[in-house]
Amino acid sequence: MTLIYILVSLLLISLISLIGVLYFAFSEKVLNKSLPWLVAFAAGALLGVGLLDLIPEGLETLGETSLYYTAGGIILFLLFEQVLHWHHEHHHDCDECENHKVMGYSVLVGDAFHNFLDGVIVASAFLVSVPVGIATTTAMILHEIPQELGDFAVLIHSGFSKSRALWFNLLSALVAVIGGLVAYFSLQSIQQVVPYIIAIGAGGFIYIALVDLFAELKTGKYLLVRLMQVVVLILGIIAMLLVKA
Repeated sequence: MTLIYILVSLLLISLISLIGVLYFAFSEKVLNKSLPWLVAFAAGALLGVGLLDLIPEGLETLGETSLYYTAGGIILFLLFEQVLHWHHEHHHDCDECENHKVMGYSVLVGDAFHNFLDGVIVASAFLVSVPVGIATTTAMILHEIPQELGDFAVLIHSGFSKSRALWFNLLSALVAVIGGLVAYFSLQSIQQVVPYIIAIGAGGFIYIALVDLFAELKTGKYLLVRLMQVVVLILGIIAMLLVKA
């Protein structure tokens, strides 16, 4: 019965986090107007999750050692992008559009890391008790909605079609189910690995926010727009703080 609770909760988290995305997917006018602001919000959300959620979690379990893994996560994501850039430079002519595509793939990898961890956390909570699991699921839903909206915006901005962005986002969200199943069937062993995954994931989120998304915030035509995007970025950080609280 516990496994059913876990699977239903994780599927619910994945589907609810895509409801807003579906709205944007079929409303192009709203999407075009909202895109720069959602990218800014996503940058803040990723930075907030990495610095204020994942890093403290890693420090709590691994101590200062976790910071080495966070640094390793930054390098890992840099290597990942370098490989993708090299591949596209040797197989495509449009450098600018392919560079944007690389950013989209990086976001998907980072989101998959995060969703896997969400699955592990939800499964662990239900193994404690059903009420704890339900409370954790509710928190995850609030956590995922703004982040998934931002991720979808980044995918569109990176050159993905709306349908591809929608399906990739769904596949990334469903990684949470894999995390839940792994945690349920091998909780003892996965508990030893989770802190390291958390620390590496923090590095990936920080890299994407600072290197990829922050660069996109420098392309606004007017100074006021750029300043307002910074405000939206801060709101993304605050949103993650509120969810964490």
